[in-house]
Amino acid sequence: MFDLLDKYRVNELHVRDDADSGLKAIIAIHNTRFGPALGGCRFISYDSTEAALLDAVRLARGMSYKAVLAGVEQGGGKSVIMKPKGAYDAEKLFRTFGRFIESLNGRYITAIDSGTSAREMDYIRRETNHVTSTSDEDNPSLYTARGVFEGIKAAVAYKLKRDLGGVKVAVQGVGNVGYLLCKFLYQAGAKLVVTDIDSARIQRVKEEFNAEAMSPADIYRTPCDVFAPCGLGGVINDKTLEQLRCAIVAGSANNQLGETRHGDALHQRGVLYAPDYVINAGGLIYASLHHSGNKQLLIDDKTARIANTLTEIFTQSEQQRAPTSEIADQLAEMRLYQGLSEAA
Repeated sequence: MFDLLDKYRVNELHVRDDADSGLKAIIAIHNTRFGPALGGCRFISYDSTEAALLDAVRLARGMSYKAVLAGVEQGGGKSVIMKPKGAYDAEKLFRTFGRFIESLNGRYITAIDSGTSAREMDYIRRETNHVTSTSDEDNPSLYTARGVFEGIKAAVAYKLKRDLGGVKVAVQGVGNVGYLLCKFLYQAGAKLVVTDIDSARIQRVKEEFNAEAMSPADIYRTPCDVFAPCGLGGVINDKTLEQLRCAIVAGSANNQLGETRHGDALHQRGVLYAPDYVINAGGLIYASLHHSGNKQLLIDDKTARIANTLTEIFTQSEQQRAPTSEIADQLAEMRLYQGLSEAA
């Protein structure tokens, strides 16, 4: 366990097992140099405790990098709850989780993530104020999608020297963020190819945005300008790399690279990669600034600036002949750790 925490430079790990509610939760706090850790609560089925732990620490590090490059005064953290295999009382489980968060005295603030929604955040809020994305707030997915849209525009302008009119984008996953991203792309004149494991979602996007449907297995080999992963992570790996027929990879999914070396593999193939924790920072920006009472104008401005940060990364990547994923990591680590003898 400590080897894993050292590898990802995670400072704190908190675990709660509550037999009465069925809660089995992990909260990983990566870094709090610039403020309390902020990161979503993931509620999905895991094959093992080890898989849940790895997910938590990887995502927590990504949130630290995301926050520091987005310029918000937050640290990075993440929580994962192992979804019970049998029946459970959702309110009881998430209120127990809320008490778990409250016990950390503000060091961690939670939000929605895969498997959670405003309903679960409302349950949590009955036990703690260290929560965002409740039903009386905007859905962060809107801001995540807006940031990814701005990032895709920046990547297309940098790599293809054009706007989005007629650009073909293959969107993998059309849930909350993927659907909104399709809407923005369609309005900008892009051509859409989409896939999802939910046929109703695909049908909706086909009807509303004139999208072409593709099977989940075939989406990788679809000829396109932009491949936009908007589901779960690890989709860029040894198997899929050989199938990709795109110029750009830019989407909302976290941890898109199966391993660090896959960022270099994209670079060697001449594929421009928009580092996931940079391009998908819009939701974090909204959650952080709204939770702190900032005005909408600042939230919109910070979200739009995602494009500027990506262009800086693309430029440094070209100048240094290094993968964009490596450049982004270096920038984040420099800002997080510069001047410190050890992580904050």
